[in-house]
Amino acid sequence: MRGRGFSAPALLLSDQLLRTGTYRLACDPMVKDFYKNLLDNLSDAVYFVDKDRSIQYWNKGAEVLTGYEASEIVGRRCFDNLLMHVDHGGVNMCKHLCPLAKSMARCKLQEGEIFLRHRDGHRIPVLVKATPVQDESGEVIGAVEVFQDNSSKVAITQRIAELQKMALLDPLTELGNRRYIEAHLQGALDQMRRYGWPCGLLFVDLDHFKEINDIHGHEVGDRALRMVARTLLNTARSFDFVGRWGGEEFVVVLVNVGDEDRLVSIAERVRVLLGASSLRSGSSRVRLTVSMGAALAHEDDSLDSLITKADELMYHSKRTGRNRVTTRLDASLD
Repeated sequence: MRGRGFSAPALLLSDQLLRTGTYRLACDPMVKDFYKNLLDNLSDAVYFVDKDRSIQYWNKGAEVLTGYEASEIVGRRCFDNLLMHVDHGGVNMCKHLCPLAKSMARCKLQEGEIFLRHRDGHRIPVLVKATPVQDESGEVIGAVEVFQDNSSKVAITQRIAELQKMALLDPLTELGNRRYIEAHLQGALDQMRRYGWPCGLLFVDLDHFKEINDIHGHEVGDRALRMVARTLLNTARSFDFVGRWGGEEFVVVLVNVGDEDRLVSIAERVRVLLGASSLRSGSSRVRLTVSMGAALAHEDDSLDSLITKADELMYHSKRTGRNRVTTRLDASLD
């Protein structure tokens, strides 16, 4: 048997000593001090329970990690909710999901990552290894749990998630950034080819954004970008994807869009709702409009070709008066 992250002495205990040594610790005074000293000098936390899950031993490592001294713990049952073990979802494990109880019932090693409550009230992530203890006849007489602080792993995992979020999200609007958009759009194109699910792309550009910044200041400009982002999120369907391409440009990846009429309908709804939006700047209100390019994906489209097509259609909308949707270079809607 192998454990993750435990010291060699702790693994030795769980694999060999705990199957015979614990019984002798309880029954043979001649070796009691030897095993107690060995366990007390482990850096890992260790405790024993009997068949009724009454705690019979609590080592120094457990005292350090949990804040509870042996005198406060020994004689209590592990399901008295002193440590209040919970899983990653916050579900209490002491009654029906206890690793110690499962190890005794199944007569085999149980491992897991859980959270226990420190004496001071805060939660500590721990890596747990529970092993049944048998007497010389093979009968289960209790179990032992070896556990260690798992904070570093949890912190690393959280930091990775934060870095991934930073790498994929635009910090101002909290929409997906260009990298995230490209990954999502590529997935939509792959699904179109594999399953025949049609997809499309809206390229959205906020009109007169430079003037908004110059006249009202960058704080109002940032508010305008956030308002466009929220409006796009609120008008998009739940299965569509909204991202910020950069600057004042946004992208909506549409899946299961059907045909050009459906594409135009969605784009026009977005344009009209954004055109009805405004934000206050001092005593005046700043009204917003957008120019859009709307493109359906075809079988021969690549990621780059579809983006280029939608981008060109958007610029056509800007050149022909703004506040409109273009689906073909010879036609625009306003």
